[in-house]
This record gives sequence, C-alpha cells and structure tokens, in this order.
Amino acid sequence: MINIFDDKPILEDERVLLRAIQEDDIPHLLSFSLHEPEIWTYGLVTAAGEDNLRKYVQSAVKNLQDQKEYPFIVYDKQAKAYAGSTRFYDIQQPFLTTQLGYTWYGKDFQRTGLNRHCKFLLLQYCFEQWGLERVEFRADAKNLRSVNAMKAIGCVEEGILRNHMPTAQGGRRDSIILSILRTEWESGIKSKIRSMI
Repeated sequence: MINIFDDKPILEDERVLLRAIQEDDIPHLLSFSLHEPEIWTYGLVTAAGEDNLRKYVQSAVKNLQDQKEYPFIVYDKQAKAYAGSTRFYDIQQPFLTTQLGYTWYGKDFQRTGLNRHCKFLLLQYCFEQWGLERVEFRADAKNLRSVNAMKAIGCVEEGILRNHMPTAQGGRRDSIILSILRTEWESGIKSKIRSMI
C-alpha cells in the first residue's frame, strides 16, 4: 500500500488532468465563484464570492499539508480550461478507506462526461495504486442530480444519516451514504465506467 501524501498523484487521461490544488489556483476558479454561486447550493461549505473561494482553497491546501485531505483541481483538456475541484477526505489509511467528495464543476462542464472521466481516474487510483478496500460518497439527500450520478457509475446506497450536518445556507441536511468496494470495482464497476466514457 502506498501513502497518497508521499505519492503526490497527478491523474490524467485524454480528457482530464487532476493535480493537487494550490493557492496559485484561485484565479483559475474565480469566475465560478463570482458568477455561479448556485454550484454550492447543496454544499457543507461555499466558495461563492472571492473571499469564500480564497478561504476554501486555503483550507484545502492546509488540509493537504496536514495530511488530512487530498484536494485536486480539475483541468478539462478538451475545453482547455479549469473546470472545478474534487478531493479525497476522511482518509483512513490504516483501515484502507477514504471518502471522495467536495466535487463541483462550473456549469459549462456539467453533463459533458467530464465527471465520469474524473471518477474513473480517482477510483482506479484508490483501488489499483493506493490499495484501498472501500471508497465512500456522501451527499445532501435532496441533491438528486449528484445522487443519481453516483448511482449511475455503480455506487451502492447504504442509508441516510438524518439531520446529519449543517449546510452553508443554514439549517441542516440529511446525508445519503453510498460506497464502492474494491471487489465491486474489480468485478464490474471499472468496466462499466470505462464503457460510459
């Protein structure tokens, strides 16, 4: 098993490149922050507005430095533009598990197939390089677009954590939990996602 923080992966295929986010990336994401605040409607934190984006990226970079999370910036090779961000968090290397989330893309990159390329590369890394046994996904149970996208790639719904977390907009959310196991990746999910991209 490798240590992701020592490995410092750069993941890419013909469509997308994912690398560790840096503070210098703030200008690459600023237009989303200023003009598409609805991206974070279902988020636990928001990057809407320049100040919030700066805090968002600085927090992600600090969590990377502290080896708590591994946040990526997403570059769309087809569009020749930065598209958004995603990350591994709640990394439990002794237990061979992580969560994959904090995923968002600008509107022009949604429903273009970009996310499936990202998920394929991230899951392939988790199971085939990193040596994990389980990847977990969580979302606001009301965020049906995100939930349906996760189910479409083969995530298994495990249940709902009721009144689970405060939202960036105020109030609290129910969180849906889904997962993919290494055995499921090997027995069909890998080929399923590959056929979708």
